[in-house]
Amino acid sequence: MEETTATARSSTHYFSIFTNYPLISAVMAFTIAQFIKLFTSWYRERRWDLKQLVGSGGMPSSHSATVTALAVAIGLQEGFGGSHFAIALILASVVMYDATGVRLHVGRQAEVLNQIVYELPAEHPLAESRPLRELLGHTPPQVIAGGMLGSVTAVTGYLFTRIATS
Repeated sequence: MEETTATARSSTHYFSIFTNYPLISAVMAFTIAQFIKLFTSWYRERRWDLKQLVGSGGMPSSHSATVTALAVAIGLQEGFGGSHFAIALILASVVMYDATGVRLHVGRQAEVLNQIVYELPAEHPLAESRPLRELLGHTPPQVIAGGMLGSVTAVTGYLFTRIATS
């Protein structure tokens, strides 16, 4: 009997991931951001680019949306004065800084390198090399939009769970 109760508790414990509000908020924000990228890409280029569903770069930043939703959801669930929120906030800050700093500049360097390789004579050994990915980072407005999307997603999820449990 005791073993059966422990097994039931253990299996319930594994399914609790589906009720983890911060995790659900982060995944939802990421998914929404990726779908928005699909439509912003279509608006700019007038063609559907399904790579936008899994690619990095573009408007809004899905990385920023994800980490912001996670931080806000943790803050709403456990309080903004706790250590879990502090960890999530620092993680979000690092990810967002990296998106506008290092990754943006790496993408710009890739553009320059691709242009240099493109202009090489055909007999050069690097002339046939595969182009580097250029869309890696984000501009500050893309990161801000991602952060706002993440915050709205987390707050909406919080309000929805409060209403559903009332």
